[in-house]
Amino acid sequence: MHVTSSSLDASRARTTGLLLALVSACSFGSSGVAAKPLIEAGLEPLHVTWLRAAGAAVVLLPLAWRHRSLVRERPWLLLGFGLLAVAGVQAFYFTALSRIPVGVALLIEYLAPALVLLWVRFVQRRRVTRAAAVGMVLAVGGLSCVVEVWAGLRLDGLGLLLALGAACCQVGYFVLSDHGSTAEEGQAARRPADPLGVIAYGLLIGALALTLIARPWNTDWAVLGHSAAMDGTDVNGLVLLAWIVLVSTATAYVTGVVSVRLLSPPVAGVVACLEAVIATVLAWVLLGEHLSAVQLAGGALVLTGAFIAQRSTPAPQPGASASGAPVAEAPVAASTGTPETDRDVSAR
Repeated sequence: MHVTSSSLDASRARTTGLLLALVSACSFGSSGVAAKPLIEAGLEPLHVTWLRAAGAAVVLLPLAWRHRSLVRERPWLLLGFGLLAVAGVQAFYFTALSRIPVGVALLIEYLAPALVLLWVRFVQRRRVTRAAAVGMVLAVGGLSCVVEVWAGLRLDGLGLLLALGAACCQVGYFVLSDHGSTAEEGQAARRPADPLGVIAYGLLIGALALTLIARPWNTDWAVLGHSAAMDGTDVNGLVLLAWIVLVSTATAYVTGVVSVRLLSPPVAGVVACLEAVIATVLAWVLLGEHLSAVQLAGGALVLTGAFIAQRSTPAPQPGASASGAPVAEAPVAASTGTPETDRDVSAR
C-alpha cells in the first residue's frame, strides 16, 4: 500500500499535537499542587497569582514584542483575555485552594462548559442540543457528589464559591470569544489574531490588573527563601515558584496553543479534560489530599458531562430553528473558530 508523504506528515503532526496537548494538560494540572504549599507557608493567594502571571509575562515578552500589532488590531480581545482568562480565573482558583482541596477546586471550575449552556439558553435565548443538555445535567450531578451536598456541604462554603467564581470567569471568556469574532459588524473579516500573541499580552494585562488588586509590594518575600511543606517533604519556595511560572504557565499555555494548530479543537478540548484528573492525582500523591469514592465518582461525572457538552454538535438546520433562533453549539464550538479561542486556555 503506497503511503504519500502528505499522509505521513499529517500523521506526524497529529502525534506531535497529541503529545503537546498532553504536556499542556500535565503542566496546567500541576499548578495547584505547586501553589498550595506556598499559600500554606504564608504567601497570600493573590500574591501567588500575581507572581505566576508577572513571571510568565516576563518570560513571554519576546512574543509580545513580535505581535505588538495586536494592541492596535484586537485591544478588546487582549483586555478580555487578560482580565478574565488570566487575572479572574487564576485569582479565584488560587484563593479557593487556600480553603478546599486542589481536585475539588478544579472540578468545580470544569462546570464552565455547562454554565456556558445556561448563558446561551437563557441570556442569548438560543436552543441547545439534547446532548449538550445531558452533559450539563451530568456535570451538575457529578458536582453534587464532589461537594457531598447531602452532608450539608462538608467543604468550606466560601472556597466553593471562589471555585465557582473561577468557572464564571471562564464562562465570561467563552462569551467574549464568541463576541469577538474575526469579523466585526460593518467591517471586512480580518485574519485571526495569533494565539501566542494573545497569550503574551493576556499575561501582561492580567499581571497589571492583579498588581492593583494583589498589591505585591506587601508580599512576604521571605517565604520564597525558605522551604514549603509538601505533605511532609520540604521543597524550596523558589523552586515551586519557578515551576509555576516556567512549567504551569509559560510552557502550558504555549504547548496548549500549538497543539490546537496540529489537532482539531474538539480533540484538544478532550485532552484538556485530563487536567482535572492529573491535578487530582498529583494532589493525592504529593499533598495527601484524598477524595472519597463518591467524590471520585462525582469527578468522573463532571468530566464526562464536560466531554459530552464539548463534543455535542448543533442539530441539523438550514440556518435557524423553527422559532427563528439559531441552535447553540457546544461550549467549545461557541468560540469564534479562530485558533486563539478554540482552546480552553482560561481554566488554569
